[in-house]
Amino acid sequence: MSINGKAYIVGAYEHPTRKAPDKSLAQLHAEVALGALADAGLGKDDVDGYFCAGDAPGMGPLSMVDYLNLRVRHVDSTDTGGSSYLIHVAHAAEAIALGKCRVALITLAGRPRSEGMATGTAPRAGNPGIPEIQFEYPYAPTVANMYAMCAMRHMHQFGTTSEQLAWIKVAASHHAQHNPHALLREVVTVADVLASPMIADPLHRLDCCVITDGGGALIVAHPEIAKSLNRPRVKILGVGEAVKGQFGGEVDLTFSGAAWSGPRAFAEAGVAPGDIQYASIYDSFTITVLMQIEDLGFCEKGMGGRFVADGNLISGVGKLPFNTDGGGLCNNHPANRGGMTKVIEAVRQLRGEAHPAVQVKNCALALAHGTGGSLGLRHGSATLIMERE
Repeated sequence: MSINGKAYIVGAYEHPTRKAPDKSLAQLHAEVALGALADAGLGKDDVDGYFCAGDAPGMGPLSMVDYLNLRVRHVDSTDTGGSSYLIHVAHAAEAIALGKCRVALITLAGRPRSEGMATGTAPRAGNPGIPEIQFEYPYAPTVANMYAMCAMRHMHQFGTTSEQLAWIKVAASHHAQHNPHALLREVVTVADVLASPMIADPLHRLDCCVITDGGGALIVAHPEIAKSLNRPRVKILGVGEAVKGQFGGEVDLTFSGAAWSGPRAFAEAGVAPGDIQYASIYDSFTITVLMQIEDLGFCEKGMGGRFVADGNLISGVGKLPFNTDGGGLCNNHPANRGGMTKVIEAVRQLRGEAHPAVQVKNCALALAHGTGGSLGLRHGSATLIMERE
């Protein structure tokens, strides 16, 4: 079933805080929910569908529906890490098209900064019941070194350089300087990135995303409701989702699940990569961005290093403006699930509500892409294409 044009994003809100030691996880979920509803011009009683992932406290949707005092007839707690919230937008659109709900609320919240979580450099014991744990945990994998393996392989196979990866951080910093809520607002250079401490060879500290508290929320609604609201309408054109594993031992670190989710989204939307005017791309690390740009079709495989160099991702300068809020590299990465903020900034761009210094002129077609899990092990990918109506 195609969801092209069958649902709209009518509300979007990003929590302004980057550290919330005085707030509970449930409270952050509630605050972003209220923010997105206010943005849409809707009330709590209008919501009849609720979506959350593993960041939600308690029993996920059961706990949060009760905490928020919602009356819903459809819930979804799909959890694929950083790609969860793009999948939630897709599933909300499908549910609306099937008549399961008419106004879907999607919330994200996290407190990793207040909790002192070493999200990239400490091994995660995990649930012993997870099938891969017994084989992988003895080797103490961390998020950073799993992504570093992908970067090292890309460098070996395609000649990608640390300087090219650094340009991704440079572009993000050029955008973050205009975001008053960004955790890192200082513009950096390629030399700054290369001079920062090595975390997991070849990734430096500035190749890694920030760790923040906060969250965000989205409202997805039936076309009739969207047209009744006094807000710019963002139409959902196409979605794609995929899971990439290790192929029973035939591991290939050179591509991501975006190679599958991207073409599916473009086919449903009826557009091509060259039509996209703005891209929100998951940026847990600089290598994450580079690989997804290739796999989404913005350049040929192996040419990502050249594509991102020399400011090509900077709004107003390059061919593909990306992450104009500063992204996870500079702005916000709550709950290890940065996909939510990718959709929010794409909505801002399509509405013409991004900061004037980074707003893409006449932005009518945008892409958001999320990755969840680890590029070096197994991960989910989700691609969302949206249009300003």
